[in-house]
Parts: sequence; C-alpha cells; structure tokens
Amino acid sequence: MRLTEEAAGERVDLTMDHVKTLIQKKDEMEEQIKAYYDVLEDGVGIEGPLVDAEGFPRADVNLYQIRTARHQIACLQNDHKAIMTEIEEALHKLHAQEKEKRGSGAAHDDPMEEEPSLPTAFARVDGVTAGSPAQTAGLRVGDEVIEFGSVNSNNFQNLQNIASVVQHSEGKTLRVVVVRSGERCPMTLIPQRWSGRGLLGCNIVPAPQ
Repeated sequence: MRLTEEAAGERVDLTMDHVKTLIQKKDEMEEQIKAYYDVLEDGVGIEGPLVDAEGFPRADVNLYQIRTARHQIACLQNDHKAIMTEIEEALHKLHAQEKEKRGSGAAHDDPMEEEPSLPTAFARVDGVTAGSPAQTAGLRVGDEVIEFGSVNSNNFQNLQNIASVVQHSEGKTLRVVVVRSGERCPMTLIPQRWSGRGLLGCNIVPAPQ
C-alpha cells in the first residue's frame, strides 16, 4: 500500500495500523528466510558445490530442495529489502504527519505518544576496527542493534544467529539498523575479507537485559 492514497482528490493519511501490517509482513518474510537457511544448514550452505569432483550431480544431498531453498532466499531477500525501505518511509511519513498536527495546534496529553516506539535492542557494538567493513558501514561503539539482516528482537536467541547471517552473506548487502542517541540509524553492511580478522571487523555483544 502506498504511503498516501488519493481518493476523489482527498488525501488519506497513513496510520500506525498500516505500519504494523508492513512490520508483520517483514517478520513473516524473516521467518521464511530463516527456515530456508535451516534447510541449507543440513546440506551444502548457500554457496556450496552441487557437483562432485568429477562434475556429476552430488548424490549425498537433496539437490532439488537445495536449489529451491537458494532461489527462495534470493527472492525473499529482495522482497525483504523492499519492505524495509517501505517501513522506513512509512515511519518517517507518520512522524511528519504527527509533527504537522502539532504545528496546526492539535493538543496531545503525552508528546511521546506521537513517536513510534523503537524495538528493543538485542545486541550492542562493543568495538569497531579502523578500516574494517563495519567502520565503512558506519557502525560505532555503543550502537544498539535492533535489526541485523534477518535477525531482529523477536527472533534473536544468541550471537550465533548473527554469526550465521554473516557467514551466509559474505560479499552481499546486509541491512543493519541500530539505535544511536535515541534515533534509528539504518545502514548497509557488506561482510567481506579485509586486512584484519573476520568478515566484519567489529565486536558485538548481547544487549544488557
């Protein structure tokens, strides 16, 4: 659904229900992506070879299942990126609407109700190495992580969730959203080989409960 609709020349304002619907769709996509990754974990991963040393199709894995999972992950990741952009735009639009209402003299008992609440952070950036992919992406020490690829506060279990996403995303674009000084900061992170250790060059720890 578009952020605003034009019906008989009259603008229809965005509501928080629209945003919640988008977020629900995003969560469903993330669950599907995770399920397909689980299928690949039992096989050859996202990029493992499907032929043996002699060039014949491997007989030790379910090739159809693996090809299907890889294809679905690629499609879902594209859809996920699109809906994340739509959510971001919707939140900005919603904030602008509330700001416009304040400017027109609308009364509010609690100004905080005008701001969409931020998700709970599940991890925190504890260190960033100079020249690393993490620094290039814009991560800083103290950033509170609320989204890391397909991982969010709803499905996060432990740091292995993040490690798995990084492992399967080498050379690929990951959407990462952190909270910094009370503001959402979306950024693009590309895990890759560099002059230092690992694919990120940063230290991430669980957020204090």
